[in-house]
Amino acid sequence: MANGSETAKLTIGDKVIDLPIMKPSVGPDVVDIRKLYAQGDVFTYDPGFTSTASCSSTITYIDGDVGELLYRGYAIEELAEKSHFLECCYLLLYGELPSAADLEDFESRVTRHTMIHEQMHNFFRGFRRDSHPMAIMTGVVGAMSAFYHDSTDVNDAWQREVAAIRMIAKMPTIAAMAYKYSVGQPFVYPKNSLDYSGNFLHMCFAVPAEEYVVDPILSRAMDRIMMLHADHEQNASTSTVRLAGSSGANPFACVAAGIACLWGPAHGGANQACLEMLGEIGTVDRIPEFIARAKDKDDPFKLMGFGHRVYKNFDPRAKVMKQSADEVLGLLGIEDNETLKIAKELERIALEDEYFVSKKLYPNVDFYSGIILEAMGFPTSMFTPIFAMSRTVGWISQWKEMISDPEQKIGRPRQRYTGAPRREYSEIENR
Repeated sequence: MANGSETAKLTIGDKVIDLPIMKPSVGPDVVDIRKLYAQGDVFTYDPGFTSTASCSSTITYIDGDVGELLYRGYAIEELAEKSHFLECCYLLLYGELPSAADLEDFESRVTRHTMIHEQMHNFFRGFRRDSHPMAIMTGVVGAMSAFYHDSTDVNDAWQREVAAIRMIAKMPTIAAMAYKYSVGQPFVYPKNSLDYSGNFLHMCFAVPAEEYVVDPILSRAMDRIMMLHADHEQNASTSTVRLAGSSGANPFACVAAGIACLWGPAHGGANQACLEMLGEIGTVDRIPEFIARAKDKDDPFKLMGFGHRVYKNFDPRAKVMKQSADEVLGLLGIEDNETLKIAKELERIALEDEYFVSKKLYPNVDFYSGIILEAMGFPTSMFTPIFAMSRTVGWISQWKEMISDPEQKIGRPRQRYTGAPRREYSEIENR
């Protein structure tokens, strides 16, 4: 609904159309064009929807010019310092930080739902052993609707709540099982005595033959990775979840659609692409060659993990991630690793070289998260599944908000048609 009577005037030929201007709580004004087609017989053209607000939301706010990311109004840096992932989940889902009793209840509900239906193990074994974990996760998450019939009615508030808890709880188990399957090791069941991030590390790296003790520094680093990736406004995968949900599809199908979208290297695969780039560089002495290529406009090579489409100043998540990277590398004592040497030198250059500074090509969150995950022992194929696991709470929060929005309609973008106009069908002999 527009605030006040301020309008924008659009002139089309000899017709002037008044378009209401909507005021946000923070950020740029929004021109309401919902009646533009009916009044002006025109569409707007906005490839990538970079200038289009597809919904109203109270969950996440980004100001790319100043490098600000807020979850429900709280700065991500402050949350990363003082909070933890499940408390952040509660905030995103319900809009406020929990009381001690609310948090205890929420953590208990999540913990009790971490196991998956035993029959779902058969889904994993139906995939080839060398399948990408994201392919497995897309299939398994989509199949959850076949097992949890009591949480697929999107019109039932309680079923929506149960579905949300189930997906937050079970996604680490599914991601860990996808990893275990890919390396030929037995599945490790969740342990209720461990916290959320520690439980995930245990399911990934424990084996039945010996005890695995979760290091608190690694657990904290994983918790931060998840927290920093929990939500990021109306990005490609979140918009996909909302678009799928607008049709009334069940929440498991919607999140599976989000996982499929996240798989793309331009989105969730960015930190994997970053590590692959470091591998391509190979040694520190080759860095000048690749720096020169990055500066060459005619060379298609790009430095992955530097700069960000949204953040024009700095990525606020990168500062927190850099601290975790230093802690993890110090703990593991692997500063002499060649890939990490390359990463450190690239980081130094990006922060000092005038070309990178002027273009604001600073190391972003993908650069540091990739380094941390590799140092922990994860293969690059697991980077995006970990992103999907982290982003699940954001997807579910956005989906729940969309379902409750009285202005919500099924998504139906328009197009600018550039094909042939109507033409007559001709018989074969005349062709």
